[in-house]
Amino acid sequence: MTPLALLTYPDIDPVAIHLGPVSVKWYGLSYMAGLLLGWYYIRKLVSTPRLWSGGNPPLTLERIDDLLLYMTGAIIIGGRLGQVLLYDPDFYFSNPAEIFKVWKGGMSFHGGVIACALLIIAFANIYKVSARSVADLVCASSPFGLFFGRIANFINSEHWGRVTDAWVGMVFPNGGDNPRHPSQLYEAALEGIVMFIIIRIATHHFFTLKRPGLTTGIWMIWYAIARSFSEIFREPETYNLMNIGPFTAGQLYCVPMVVLGIYLIWSARKNDEPGKAPV
Repeated sequence: MTPLALLTYPDIDPVAIHLGPVSVKWYGLSYMAGLLLGWYYIRKLVSTPRLWSGGNPPLTLERIDDLLLYMTGAIIIGGRLGQVLLYDPDFYFSNPAEIFKVWKGGMSFHGGVIACALLIIAFANIYKVSARSVADLVCASSPFGLFFGRIANFINSEHWGRVTDAWVGMVFPNGGDNPRHPSQLYEAALEGIVMFIIIRIATHHFFTLKRPGLTTGIWMIWYAIARSFSEIFREPETYNLMNIGPFTAGQLYCVPMVVLGIYLIWSARKNDEPGKAPV
């Protein structure tokens, strides 16, 4: 296939910094940037009283530092286990040592979401705060991590798109000789930039943080839409049992997110008084 205007893959060195025998990879830096920017943004949200019912944010700045530790563990452990169990179990069970080589790439968003949800519930129970409000804060800050995570996928030349003859075709180093969609960049735009704009409008113009769970519901539905659309251009995971007919595993894993998102919006908005949604 010959695209109308073949784009050139920039072939960025996966290693950002060489320090003798130690190397710092862009992959790790991307996740660090997403986490730290998300942490900073949450601090800004809780420092803006007008966004919260009665002007009372659910967390103190000290608790946000604790939340960062919880979410870091959830993203790393959940994301990796999700990749192992949901997308490529045959490879990892045949090569168990590869499970621990996180620096080589391979993190599942849906696995990370499940782990984050469990640790948000644990965090809320330990510190006696609303789990829904904590989830709202995490979701509002997540576009930073989603954006940088997809950029990391692009730099690592992983999770590339389907073969194409469109003008956006790009030949990836480990993706064969045919040009492919740079689907990681599509996802970075939709899950990162567009998501941030949508959630920012929701929180700062429609004050969704005053109704716990509403921001999370909006986030879940938009992510499912963005991911399902991007999957049209992304190469499906090989031999995944959840690749059914025209639907990919990534799309089918988004179905529960839509259902839960609708429930969260409904249960948050049905309350007359902002901030009184059930925990």
